[in-house]
Amino acid sequence: MLQSELLTLARGGQFAFSALVFLVTGTPTLPIFKVCTSREQVSIGADPFHKWIFPDGTLWASFYYLNDGYLLRFPDLADFSVSLDGTKVVAYPVAGVSKQTVDHLYLNQVLPQALSRQYMLVLHAAAIEINNFAVAFLGVSGQGKSTLAASFATRGFRFLTDDGLQLEKSGNVYLAKPSHPSIRLWDDSRSAVMPEGAQAAPPVDYTPKSRLLAGDEVPHCDEPRPLRALYFLGEGNTDMVSIEPISGRDAMIELVKHCFLLDIEEREMLKHHFGQLTELAKRPIFFRLDYPRRYEMLPEVREAVIRHATALQ
Repeated sequence: MLQSELLTLARGGQFAFSALVFLVTGTPTLPIFKVCTSREQVSIGADPFHKWIFPDGTLWASFYYLNDGYLLRFPDLADFSVSLDGTKVVAYPVAGVSKQTVDHLYLNQVLPQALSRQYMLVLHAAAIEINNFAVAFLGVSGQGKSTLAASFATRGFRFLTDDGLQLEKSGNVYLAKPSHPSIRLWDDSRSAVMPEGAQAAPPVDYTPKSRLLAGDEVPHCDEPRPLRALYFLGEGNTDMVSIEPISGRDAMIELVKHCFLLDIEEREMLKHHFGQLTELAKRPIFFRLDYPRRYEMLPEVREAVIRHATALQ
């Protein structure tokens, strides 16, 4: 494993403990993560208050209330118990599910939800560094955020995250904070943008995506960077690269679509969350980026983003 792998594992007794430490300073309390021995996914005895469902109708995750927090269930993979304040997470894998799968689920699915319970603003976004500032790319799964971030990274522009972007207001700027140093890619994107020597993490049980680890050829930025621009990705039904500003109103609508928020029914949390988004949406940093989804277009996309973001004040 590379030094940049953030999971430090300590084993003892019947439990496996892991502490996630982001390479940033001044970070509020992050969850204590504990992996228990495997158990069967028995009936909860209540209806979920929220579900994640794939476009083909397949259930991906169910969210339940517990007396002391929440239960996030990924069918046939694992249950995750999250404390009310988001500072503790306990995983209960299904028998036969690998440790790599549990860690992967935690980092990419559960951790952003837990952080939202600590009133942190986490967006479903990828981010890279240009000239010591950050730019971020937002879009639904499959629109090319990770491929775009990897394309920049392999050309020397360090990536901060490929999926969950934590933002923190500091004075008059928003800091984009780094997450775990890896990028998840489908095989075709991996072949098109990643160098042959890029190191991959062990495979997981629920996705054929590869998780490519940061290294000399895929550099990772491990320090917060001021956010310069945020680009919402278009559908790709175009023949050219285009960047257009969008209004604060439209930005607010898009931000709501791309936020991690564990409890969508808790009134105090919603009030605080929408206050964060409203303040962010007032900034003139939002743009629509569209381009043909062809790998040979990526150099032109990179050039357009670099030129545009560098010119912003």
